[in-house]
Amino acid sequence: MLFAVFALMAGQALSARSNLKARRTIEQAFASSSDLTYKLTEIDPPVVGTGTPSGGSTWNLAIDDTPSGYKQVIDGFGGTVTDATVAVINELPPHKRSQLLRELLTKEGANFKLLRFSIGASDLSTPPAYDPEEPPAYTYDDNNGEDDPELKGFRLRDRGEALAKLLKEMKDIQPEAILLGSPWSAPGWMKLNKALIGLAEDNSLDPKYNTSYAQYFVKSIEAFKDRGVDVDFFTLQNEPLNSQGDGHITMYQSADQAAHLIRDYVGPALQEVGIDTEIWAYDHNTDNPSYAETVVDIAGQYVSAVAWHCYAPNLDWTVLTEFKKRNPTRGQYMTECWTSHLTPWYQSSSNTIGPLQNWAQGTMMRTLGTWPIGSNDTYGPYIPHGCGTCRGLFVADAGTATYEYTVDYYMLAQYSRYIPKGAIILDGTGSYSYEGYQGIQSVASINPDSSLTVVIENTFANDVNVTVDLKSGDRWCGNVPPQSVVTWLLP
Repeated sequence: MLFAVFALMAGQALSARSNLKARRTIEQAFASSSDLTYKLTEIDPPVVGTGTPSGGSTWNLAIDDTPSGYKQVIDGFGGTVTDATVAVINELPPHKRSQLLRELLTKEGANFKLLRFSIGASDLSTPPAYDPEEPPAYTYDDNNGEDDPELKGFRLRDRGEALAKLLKEMKDIQPEAILLGSPWSAPGWMKLNKALIGLAEDNSLDPKYNTSYAQYFVKSIEAFKDRGVDVDFFTLQNEPLNSQGDGHITMYQSADQAAHLIRDYVGPALQEVGIDTEIWAYDHNTDNPSYAETVVDIAGQYVSAVAWHCYAPNLDWTVLTEFKKRNPTRGQYMTECWTSHLTPWYQSSSNTIGPLQNWAQGTMMRTLGTWPIGSNDTYGPYIPHGCGTCRGLFVADAGTATYEYTVDYYMLAQYSRYIPKGAIILDGTGSYSYEGYQGIQSVASINPDSSLTVVIENTFANDVNVTVDLKSGDRWCGNVPPQSVVTWLLP
């Protein structure tokens, strides 16, 4: 289970700095800026000591790089492989497609290792290739809306098959990738309102289908495994407190419903057939932590971690720290945060650095890729009333057979490329943001090779000379350009 792995890795890492010879022998610095003047660009590295600041602002940070400062073990960073992502990637010519996947998944680019995917349709889904007129919303057992309690009509369908094929290819490219599945809804016939989309009233699972829904998860995991894709984790429901009509694909699920479904049906069903895929609870916003607490309290024997989203009003990532205090053996991840032309340049950075400062073991953005629709800042494909402004981390143009990365890709890559899987986040002080999110935020890690990574986010409109004091005794000083994220790699 995840708890045991976490404890083992943390224990092994406690002596990493003293027992391992550092691979890194020189310091380096890399930056990405809001105007993309810098795009993972190497810049002047920090220097030992106080340096010689060239005027302007200064800032002091402190990092505890001794065993007393060791926190959570990192699993990785990444995004969601939606049906839109699959369609966009598959429209590229083979050489461009191969290049894109390498850049997403290896150190040639972002080195993403956390990949979430939708079990059935999400709001970023496409009509089936064989019938573009058919509705884009689907599950793996729609059965023309007729009851199918024994799931005789279960099949991945064309979009599920395309997804499984791409996930296998991605896993082959990056064997360390971790896969998380999340459904946006149960099949319509399993719900009280008998509707997959369009109705908010009675938009929840009919309890008489609890056993069938548990088997739906079993069959989904087995279907992917049959196609060479091992699903590491899954959540019971994407955004269980988000129930909408108007064509949205959602399903309401209370904390009590989720807890009892896991404890009495899904967990035992997995156990019965020997599936070791683990369950993460909640998969929604930080403003309702009692939901996660309820699920863990009732069904904790089957729940290894909690998933959080970034959409709460007055977003406060310290909720994760408070949850950690009450649930020290439970993992935590930030599993969804949208990126768009409407979000600030630091969207993927602030919603990575905040969770990391508060015990998250990894973060994922809303979708990996889209293509532009028209010329009015609309991106897709997406289902009617879905998210037409979710731009993703890359945007592809099938007409020109090209793709380009968004600012959100580069900001997230400042973490994913330089904080490796197995790194341990270090306790630190000095981060602060004024009103309007103007300030300096930082997070640091000790890596498996005993080197250090320090990521510094500067949302001021001016350069800042930053001094970092390590508890082990070293002091480093360097310049952080305006409106940028800078990563220091220290020996």
